[in-house]
Amino acid sequence: MGNKVVTFTDQQLEDYQDCTFFTRKDILRVHKRFRETSPELVPEVMTEGQATSIQVPRDRIEKMPELVENPFKGRICEAFSRQGDGNLTFEDFLDLLSVFSEQAPRDIKVFYAFKIYDYDKDGFIGQSDLLSVITALTANDLTTEERQQIADKVIEESDVDGDGKLSFLEFEHVITRAPDFISTFHIRI
Repeated sequence: MGNKVVTFTDQQLEDYQDCTFFTRKDILRVHKRFRETSPELVPEVMTEGQATSIQVPRDRIEKMPELVENPFKGRICEAFSRQGDGNLTFEDFLDLLSVFSEQAPRDIKVFYAFKIYDYDKDGFIGQSDLLSVITALTANDLTTEERQQIADKVIEESDVDGDGKLSFLEFEHVITRAPDFISTFHIRI
């Protein structure tokens, strides 16, 4: 009993439970995973200040087994990084895994999917964003013309207001009709 390391105070754990879809046990497991990415940077016992100040470099996060093969790993890190550079604090990492958990509701997942696909961060998914998504998904197996045809077709079928790009609401409408979205927008800890 006396050798047990207390990673977070009860108040910290309670606060993290309130703002994630995780149990206390899950939060401690997330901290363990975060620490495994950079044991020399992340202390075993973490203060509140350290949870928001110690950053693990993006390249270490991207090497996690759950992300290493994901074509959007860089965009995922950027979407959850408070700085926008892809380097993650513990709280960023906790948010990432919470959103990708089975417990997270569809609307939260849709919000972050939009953020991940909005490469130019202009609040819309336009032609250039779609071309980036298609390129990431197909690993350059398609010609430029084929990628353009797919992007044009997506806009044609999804752009309700005819402005040549997808707003969040248009994106949400399309995604909610995709039956496998929830199962693919998932990381198990």
